[in-house]
Amino acid sequence: MAELVFFTGTMDCGKSTLALQMDHTHSARGRQGLLFTQHDRSGEAVLSSRLGLTKPALEVTEDLDLWEMVVGQVTNGRRVDYLICDEAQFYSPAQVEQLARLVDEMGVDVFAFGITADFRTELFPGSRRLIELADRTQQLQVEALCWCGRSATVNARVVDGVMVVEGEQVVVGDVQGEETGDDGEGVPVVEYETLCRRHYMRRMNSAAARAASLSPDTLPFDLDLCPLPAPVTPGRESRT
Repeated sequence: MAELVFFTGTMDCGKSTLALQMDHTHSARGRQGLLFTQHDRSGEAVLSSRLGLTKPALEVTEDLDLWEMVVGQVTNGRRVDYLICDEAQFYSPAQVEQLARLVDEMGVDVFAFGITADFRTELFPGSRRLIELADRTQQLQVEALCWCGRSATVNARVVDGVMVVEGEQVVVGDVQGEETGDDGEGVPVVEYETLCRRHYMRRMNSAAARAASLSPDTLPFDLDLCPLPAPVTPGRESRT
């Protein structure tokens, strides 16, 4: 029986790596599939892993009807046994429903990969619909880590080194500061970092922790008695 499976976790937990591995495993057994992605870190129409693995994929635009697209492929003689859908948190609820219909009516396996919540700890609409409709929701076993060494459970947005909790839900990350806007000012550097809940609630990303550790006014318990690691560069990200 075909299934709709949602693989989820924070950034840095290996979602895209698993997506590429699953595509390899299924194609090696003679199955034929399609790869989809949206807002990948490496640009449009590519599925990439932080380990450096990449593969061409179909970009999911806002107006793409996944049902019609796959049915059209099959009508034209292409066999479609499975779909790999990366960055699925960005899909619209209607597109998630189209994926569920492909499972139920076409017998196509759908493996979706994405994070559940944004930098405000609010569910993405696509992730919410996947949780509601998926036959299985599977938490990835690889744990991302906060700067303090605890398991990271939250994706934080960092703008020019400062953690923020307000703004648009989707903002492209890893924007370099040498770029300039229309007014000639430098474009803010937007990055993303995984944090444990405690340090997310304290608004203490790795840069803030390093600054606090150098302050004579900071008491040990303000840093939770956690040993500070070497300087950390927040992950390159375009997901939240």
